[in-house]
Amino acid sequence: MQHDNNKNNTNNGPTLVPIRLYTHNIRYASANLFKNELPWSERASLIIRSIRFNSLHNPESLICLQEVLHSQLLDILEGLGPEWAYIGVGRDDGKKAGEYSPILFRSRVWTIQDSQTIWLSPTPEIPSKGWDASNKRILTSVLLRHWETGQSVLALNTHLDDQGTQSRLESAKMIVAHIAAQQEQHRSNQQQGQQQQQGPLCKLPIFLAGDFNSTPDEEAYLLLATESSPLLDLRTTVGKSDLYGHENTFTGFESRPVDQKRIDFLFLSKDCWHVQGYGVLETKFEDGVYSSDHRPVVGDVALPL
Repeated sequence: MQHDNNKNNTNNGPTLVPIRLYTHNIRYASANLFKNELPWSERASLIIRSIRFNSLHNPESLICLQEVLHSQLLDILEGLGPEWAYIGVGRDDGKKAGEYSPILFRSRVWTIQDSQTIWLSPTPEIPSKGWDASNKRILTSVLLRHWETGQSVLALNTHLDDQGTQSRLESAKMIVAHIAAQQEQHRSNQQQGQQQQQGPLCKLPIFLAGDFNSTPDEEAYLLLATESSPLLDLRTTVGKSDLYGHENTFTGFESRPVDQKRIDFLFLSKDCWHVQGYGVLETKFEDGVYSSDHRPVVGDVALPL
């Protein structure tokens, strides 16, 4: 892992492909509203404009969202325009029912090499609820290839359970196991000559985004951020001068700091990313409207070629 403020190409280093990672739990379109929560019809444009603004000048931007119902996904795609595509399914039936954890990308920049949805349960191939979870939980996994350079990136997006501590821990173990399997498959493919050999410092670049419902001192985060984990918390790699915005990512629809906590994260594989910045954005402006009960988390990273 390297911290690097230079983009694209320098005389002293490799060419870099800058990527903006953006993750946001947008709050599902509920009919039962909390105090200060407005219906989706009044929040949708705020969510769409935030994504558009934060991805405008980086075509490689990858957007990970949580709590997205099918109707919300359609609204977001319509608002962003036809250049955007997505991967993901509803967690209840593997089709359109229930919340998605979709990954959005520009189809002229990235192409899908492989994708799958994993239910975070003892039966990961079918829609199912695991351990003490209150709801079905999924991991969206997609192997993307950058059209221009041929560089592959494994993008992962999840939303862990808000009630079940065992579920969160076991889900984190499943995610780590999935990463190990994908890394092994990537090595095997390279050995067989099925993929273009990538740089000597870069194995398979991986990022994991999502709402983990786990603070940094709780089970899921501790497992994902442990020294033996293949991942690290992007925020911990950034110096103070490159941190922007808030510390906490969950606010509810209230402004009381006592209720806020950091449970939304961007994790990176340890072997090949250049980190350029991190921020937690605002969701409430002068009009007093909350776009969601979570704040977007943004990471600026780059891949060396």
